[in-house]
Amino acid sequence: MERFRKLCTSRTFVMFLALILVFTWGASRLFYFQIVKGKEYSEKAQNQQLSDREIEARRGTIYDCQGNVLAQSATVYNIYIDPSQITDDNRSVLINMLSDVLEYDDEKKQELAEKTEKDGKYVIVENKVEYNIRKKITEFMDDSENAKYKLRKCLGFEESTKRYYPYGTLASPVLGFIGSDNQGLEGLEAYYDEQLSGTNGRIISIADAKSKSISDEFETTIPAKDGNSLVLSLNSSIQYTLEKELQYTLEEYDAKGTYGVVMDCNTGAVLAMASLPDFDCNDPRTVIYDKYIDDIHNEPDEKKKAELESEYVQKQWRNFTVSDTYVPGSVYKTFMASAALEENVATLDTTYTCTGKIRVEDRIMNCHLRSGHGTETFTQGLENSCNPFFITIGQRLGVHNYFKYFDGFGFTEKTGIDLPGEARPQFYKENEYSIVELSSASFGQTNNISTIQMCTALCAVANGGTLYKPYVVSEIQDTDGNTISKTEPTALRQVISKETSKTVLQMLKSVVDNGTGKNGYVAGYNVGGKTGTSTKLGEFKEGEKTKYIVSFAAIAPVDDPKVAMIIICDEPSIDLGGGAICAPIAVAVTEETMKQLGVEPTYSDDELENLSVKIPGVTGNDTDKAKATLVAAGFTVKTVGNGEKVARQSPSAGTAVPNGGIIVLYTDSENKDETVEVPDFSGLTVSEANKLAASFNLNIEISGNDSTDALVVAYKQSEDEGSKVPIGTVIKVTFKSTEAVLD
Repeated sequence: MERFRKLCTSRTFVMFLALILVFTWGASRLFYFQIVKGKEYSEKAQNQQLSDREIEARRGTIYDCQGNVLAQSATVYNIYIDPSQITDDNRSVLINMLSDVLEYDDEKKQELAEKTEKDGKYVIVENKVEYNIRKKITEFMDDSENAKYKLRKCLGFEESTKRYYPYGTLASPVLGFIGSDNQGLEGLEAYYDEQLSGTNGRIISIADAKSKSISDEFETTIPAKDGNSLVLSLNSSIQYTLEKELQYTLEEYDAKGTYGVVMDCNTGAVLAMASLPDFDCNDPRTVIYDKYIDDIHNEPDEKKKAELESEYVQKQWRNFTVSDTYVPGSVYKTFMASAALEENVATLDTTYTCTGKIRVEDRIMNCHLRSGHGTETFTQGLENSCNPFFITIGQRLGVHNYFKYFDGFGFTEKTGIDLPGEARPQFYKENEYSIVELSSASFGQTNNISTIQMCTALCAVANGGTLYKPYVVSEIQDTDGNTISKTEPTALRQVISKETSKTVLQMLKSVVDNGTGKNGYVAGYNVGGKTGTSTKLGEFKEGEKTKYIVSFAAIAPVDDPKVAMIIICDEPSIDLGGGAICAPIAVAVTEETMKQLGVEPTYSDDELENLSVKIPGVTGNDTDKAKATLVAAGFTVKTVGNGEKVARQSPSAGTAVPNGGIIVLYTDSENKDETVEVPDFSGLTVSEANKLAASFNLNIEISGNDSTDALVVAYKQSEDEGSKVPIGTVIKVTFKSTEAVLD
């Protein structure tokens, strides 16, 4: 009995000890799960029970000043799969179907196969596919023959957005582009990213133990807030013309780059801004400039080829007009003339005798005309872009007054334009000038400024002397089109008087009428302009060809200025100045800008004599009477057929044809239009081109420099050589002086 009692006691003790051990183990495990791992397991449980999906906000639209869409986000779809619902029966069907619709190669197909075997319930297959792709996939899944595979259980779509740029390359360095996460990376997309991006929303739902949604009543939706939209000051028509002309020049002169800015001189609004070579906003990482493509193709080393491609992509993104500086050259003489007149150190009667050079301390500074210009008035000095004349003007001003206007026109600070990466100007401070630096700076060497600074300062010369802050975004709108903020013109300071402004404008007009800027002439509009050339010192080795930047500044019309512009060509392959290379671009841009702004031309008597006139309609009239009417109006008439009435005419009624132009009358309805191959007008003078056109029964419209000077020749025509056109067609032929003035 005693033995039994001891046995029970020992068993009880063991059981008690076991219970204590079990309790201790349980408590320790509970402590481990709830305290040590509590947060981790709580998050895991919550993740299993809660489904949290993001709703992507739609990025705001970017419009030009006329409401044309330049950048817009549209709905696209992300394709995802649920590997837990994929079975052996439908795996291969799913893989083959997606690979076919998404046009996968073998490598991508293998990647997709691996995704179908992953753990989890949500795996992205493809991002941002178009609606037509979704439609093909949906139709396949819903097809009666494929329904047995139950693909809808293992594949789904979620809405996303994709950025589209309808005009591709138009204003691409200004607009910029976005990254895969919808964040702005360059241009306005980056600068106004916070305004454009909006705020993403969320859908939060509760799931059961098998991760199936319980009910919609347990689902919470936080809607996305779409981004605001931008209305730009850019005009797409002016922008297109600027880019087209810059592209032509870029290729014609095999240049490093061509750049331009057009501004409303009375507000600071940028009407057009271009920096070529550029890129396609829809595909920003692809090189599109032929010269770059050839360089990449000709590089044999694969590593260097990849580095070169990356370098060129970066160059295409760069907006030179804002992010880089250059030495302005003789265009800067515009501001020297303004300062000299304002400070009364020179008048229009001031004269100087140019011998082709001038001594400044221990060195000789040359004029571009080594033989010298002789005695000149102040206006003639600007017309001729005479360096020695403006060196003496700078010395009369002195360092203090020179720097006063250099600072006043905004060349010592950034403009504050609403674009990223604005370059800081590089210049001598007032206490750093010697007589040599002052003399060099007086004709546009020494200091580096940006293109946007130059155009902003030109606006001040044009508008009566007020310096305005430049801007690109004129308005920000919410998703309902309501205006949130509007950019008002910001006047920074008065730099020169209205009287000085008027005087300088007339001097600039004289540069176009009589001086180095003759190629900037536009019939019907009094254009003022200034040519410029600057040597890129330090950028070429001894024995290498000198590298230049050439430019042309224009203001139009000078009697009531509306716009100012600066056109630049960087390292042209031929040593021609800004008057020969850049002024013709300004002509085309000025014509389009005046048209867009509704500024009617005012023709002089001489211009009226050469003005094209609209053809009267004579279709249906008696042939002899119609012919007499046209001849009396000054036209040359050619008749095709023997009919008594005019069946049709070429060019058609209302077409503008030069005085004395050819009109073709077809008198039988069965007569086919007679055609002719367009000849090559390039290199011909105005009179030679007129004769050639007449011999082909064609009309030509003369554009650009219409001087009869032997150096003024055709360089561009609206119809390609060899193309067939009806006789009587009007061919627009553009002329320019080829006089090489590297001023």
